[in-house]
Amino acid sequence: MNKVRIDFAPASVQRTLFHTAPAAWLLAGVALGLCALAAAGGWRLLEQRRMDEALAAATRARADAGLRAPAAPAPRIAASQADAVNAAVGQLNLPWRELHDAVAAATPSGIALLALEPDARKHALRITAEARNSTEMVAYVASLKQQQMFSGVALARHEINEQDPNRPIRFQLDAEWRLR
Repeated sequence: MNKVRIDFAPASVQRTLFHTAPAAWLLAGVALGLCALAAAGGWRLLEQRRMDEALAAATRARADAGLRAPAAPAPRIAASQADAVNAAVGQLNLPWRELHDAVAAATPSGIALLALEPDARKHALRITAEARNSTEMVAYVASLKQQQMFSGVALARHEINEQDPNRPIRFQLDAEWRLR
């Protein structure tokens, strides 16, 4: 037979507490503990915010008074390292497109360009090329002199390639370019 619970007592707090299950008491205790932890964390955050505001106010006051911290001294760079960096920057800032366009505009089909070697410090360009004969070589030098990009063009050296059956003339030109 089943147990019958008969309770005719009027509802009260004492009766409710007596009939509350132990699991409900455990859950209420855990909830109360979590609320206490949240309150403590909120209090710590509030204190940290107050300290940050005080620090910011002190920093503003010091800045207004002109008491700034001294700047760290700039690191010393060796002269050789500075020269190397400046040379690299100079090479990167070469007017490559203008130089190439000026050389290409002056180069006829009978001239074979072999090398373009710029020198950024001297604003000079060494051109190595081959021509079928000396007339084409001289005409090419004159054509380069007509280019506005170059202020001076000079034939540095030339030689006939005896190994080749066509015997082309290999020559080098030194050209100085103008800054724009």
